[in-house]
Amino acid sequence: MDVPNLTDRLRPDTTKLAPANSQEDAGLMPICDAGTPLQAGSVYRDGMHVDLQWHFHDMHKLLCAFEGAIEVESSHGRHLVPRQLAAWIPAGVPHCTSIHGIRWVSVFFPIKMLNDPEQRVRTLMVSGLMREMMREAMRWPVDSPQNSVRKIFFEAMATLCGEWITREANLFLPTSKDPRMKRALDYTNLRMDSSLSDVCRHTGMSVRSLRRHLKAEIGMTWEEYRHRSQLLQSISLLSETDQPISEIAAQCGFESPSGFAKAFRLEMGEAPRDYRQRVREPSLD
Repeated sequence: MDVPNLTDRLRPDTTKLAPANSQEDAGLMPICDAGTPLQAGSVYRDGMHVDLQWHFHDMHKLLCAFEGAIEVESSHGRHLVPRQLAAWIPAGVPHCTSIHGIRWVSVFFPIKMLNDPEQRVRTLMVSGLMREMMREAMRWPVDSPQNSVRKIFFEAMATLCGEWITREANLFLPTSKDPRMKRALDYTNLRMDSSLSDVCRHTGMSVRSLRRHLKAEIGMTWEEYRHRSQLLQSISLLSETDQPISEIAAQCGFESPSGFAKAFRLEMGEAPRDYRQRVREPSLD
């Protein structure tokens, strides 16, 4: 799908979205009031429960959760964004978002402040500097008056964003429009202890056919996809529950706690226990 050209687009008079069940039907969700100039600023929410249908913004968006996790889906796949990761959503890129009962902040940048030639949703590693700047950005809601300090702050943050968006975390699940592939992927996500033979029986496909179609559709083998799904689910459980790590390993389909710890450390750079302790530390007063 082509990204809309929003550089000189007039803003609509309403923020209400028409129902959009696909990216082709995505509508503009403006951030500022109609008729006001676009300026960098923040949007902070606490305890919101929302499943937004497909939409796009007229500004670039950097989204970060202070607890729990946010789910963002784009044409490339589904991104789970737990605390300590952030989502980069360029202007004009259709996406849908699921947020439930957590504190989060988004920082918006007008297109002219930052060039993103790739125009795709990305999951980013959050440095200490990024988190502190996200926190400081809350001083200036997107609809608050402009001033010189605010202008300089967001200009600096936009410059840094040009670096941050290159530090991509390889934590997203690709999707497929093929009904058989979607059925296979959904089954894999729901039954993480399933085997490839189980998935083939569920979809009525041969192992060879499923492997060939998956590689063509999502660019991954079934084993790679399941492994990514297992890690994403474990991140959510570590962040949001008090389940013992051994139970999380079993629930996510890992053969043993030691195997889980090894796979988690390889992807995240730290042990599951250390990750849980770090993300449970207070992050916002």
